[in-house]
Amino acid sequence: MPADAPTILATSGGISSSDRLPWGIGALTRHAVDLAGTTGRAPRVCLLATAVGDDSGLIGTFYANAVAEGWQPSHLALFPMPNLDDVREHLLTRDVVWVWGGSVAGLLAMWRLHGLDEIFREAWQAGVVLTGVSAGSICWHSGGTTDSFGPELRPVTNGLGLLPHSNGVHYDSEPRRRPLFQRLIADGTLSPGYATDDGAGLLYRGTELVEALSERRRAGAYRVDRGPDGTAVETPLDVRRIS
Repeated sequence: MPADAPTILATSGGISSSDRLPWGIGALTRHAVDLAGTTGRAPRVCLLATAVGDDSGLIGTFYANAVAEGWQPSHLALFPMPNLDDVREHLLTRDVVWVWGGSVAGLLAMWRLHGLDEIFREAWQAGVVLTGVSAGSICWHSGGTTDSFGPELRPVTNGLGLLPHSNGVHYDSEPRRRPLFQRLIADGTLSPGYATDDGAGLLYRGTELVEALSERRRAGAYRVDRGPDGTAVETPLDVRRIS
């Protein structure tokens, strides 16, 4: 059963520490799966690790975690060629698509090369819940800031644009993120948008933000607009803690 409305949970989190694996599933990712509303069967969750070159170790850890969570896992790899015969059919029959972080510039280039930009819009409109962390958050928006090109952060302005807002990630843990995000909105390079501290997420129904969520104490979320004097105006959002 698809989500009630086109749904995106864009995060700077969704991952936890694990005693047995390199990482575990965080509350934000579990919440994304819950939003799919599956009953009576295992949720179908597909991982895309395009932004880290379809790293096999990461994909293996995902499968181990997904089995422990009671999910039906799958993944879409694009290197060296797609691992699925019918990518569109597979994605449209998932409950949740989870996009890992890494190079958002590389992710967007590969997705467009394979026509995934159009497929994701179709899946989103059909009720497949889209979620992700970092690059997997920015990608759904109009743009954001990225280290895809090197240590010096740069703007990315060619996001998929399912959401007409810009997106800032790792707002509290990477000191250069916040001032650059604000400056790029102030000068018009990026559209007004939303930002998340590590451990926070933004829940959209359609293109509207309906709730900010947190899996970590004191993790914040923010709205950033361009003020009438050409400066950035940052407004903290109410954040609901989940576990």
